[in-house]
Amino acid sequence: MDTPFWNREIETAERSRIEQIQLQRLKTIVGWALRTPFYRKRLTQVGINAPQDIRRLQDLQRIPYTTKDDLRLNFPKGLLAVDMKEVLRIHSSSGTTGIPTVIYFARDDVDNWTDLLARSITGTGAVPGDVFQNMMTYGMFTGGLGLHYGAERVGMTVIPIGGGNTKRQIQTMKDFQTTVVHVTPSYLLHIHSRLGEDGIGRPDLALRKAFIGAEPHSENTRRKLEELLQIEAYNSYGLSELNGPGVAFECVCQKDMHVWEDAYIAEVINPHTGAVLKEGEEGELVLTNLVRRATPMLRYRTRDLAFLYPQGCDCGRTHRRLSRILGRTDDMLIINGVNVFPSQIEEKIMRIPEVATNYQIHVDKNGALDRLTVKVEIYPKLFLGEVAKLEALKQKIVDELRASIVISPLVELHEPGALPVSEGKAKRVVDDRPKD
Repeated sequence: MDTPFWNREIETAERSRIEQIQLQRLKTIVGWALRTPFYRKRLTQVGINAPQDIRRLQDLQRIPYTTKDDLRLNFPKGLLAVDMKEVLRIHSSSGTTGIPTVIYFARDDVDNWTDLLARSITGTGAVPGDVFQNMMTYGMFTGGLGLHYGAERVGMTVIPIGGGNTKRQIQTMKDFQTTVVHVTPSYLLHIHSRLGEDGIGRPDLALRKAFIGAEPHSENTRRKLEELLQIEAYNSYGLSELNGPGVAFECVCQKDMHVWEDAYIAEVINPHTGAVLKEGEEGELVLTNLVRRATPMLRYRTRDLAFLYPQGCDCGRTHRRLSRILGRTDDMLIINGVNVFPSQIEEKIMRIPEVATNYQIHVDKNGALDRLTVKVEIYPKLFLGEVAKLEALKQKIVDELRASIVISPLVELHEPGALPVSEGKAKRVVDDRPKD
């Protein structure tokens, strides 16, 4: 296999070398963290008063976990480790409480992040001269600007179109012969459904790769995208608190994502007890950012469920791989006492050929019991067929879901375009149960 590298030396470094870099950078970042009111209190309480108190990587486990609530309680500057004169950029994400989580970047922080994204992009086989259409939202959200800078560093031609306006997206792809896009999987499925409306079909496009992220999606959704559009779709992972995209990215092997371990320490823990799990065991992902000094982030609980692979990758990279996100600790639905993750539903329905590109999960009450309804769009030709075939399809979907989630949901079949479409992160779950 012809494996592309951005920095072969570090991407194929021996495990001992990676761990040496991690220890050195962990000491440095602890030094910066001690400059913040929040971490100074947290670290001194566990006997870490200076960087030299970190003597080995295992000392990381002495540090308490950081949560999103910690960021909100310390808004706006409780985690700022540098003088505001050194801050080059501010990003934030809003939440249900109305208090945003704020991340500050110094100039070298932006440079380090950009380099990680150039490394990620190169690992997919994208090259200088590719035309990169960035369909992610710009602004305070990290997704748009992060890949933009990384693509420019690689030498790609960048179209900073941002999100939304599907008609314009398709026309732009045709006009400039876009070869690579950055987009949510749900929106790319929607774009496919709109091809042909204005006389622009797949043969008019030069698209060959897509970087998909920002929302959990199943392997079957990825494969559906690849088959419908005849492209390669690469999964990526990141979150604003840890810089944004570029924490982990798939290589040309497309066998889940390499965590860039010279920049992040990844742990997987039991979400209930906080105990660190072994490689291969599923739990909550915890990340420590080693290359951002303006806003240090130590042992951040992501709430994302995943596992780390114990074995290597055919590409030759030695950085461990992270599974696709299997769900979130905070998006689990409890239906009549049964735990159900939306990702379980997507995994099943997206492997059914008759199902089109959009679906929605609806939960409400039927008397004292919870009621789960799965709404799926199907291809138009099926509505022209026999009623018996539609009923058979409904039953097939029910059977597939029951085998996975135990519950027998109601299933509704809809024509394409009937369900709400999101041009950003898809809203897949509507929970209309009364709040206690």
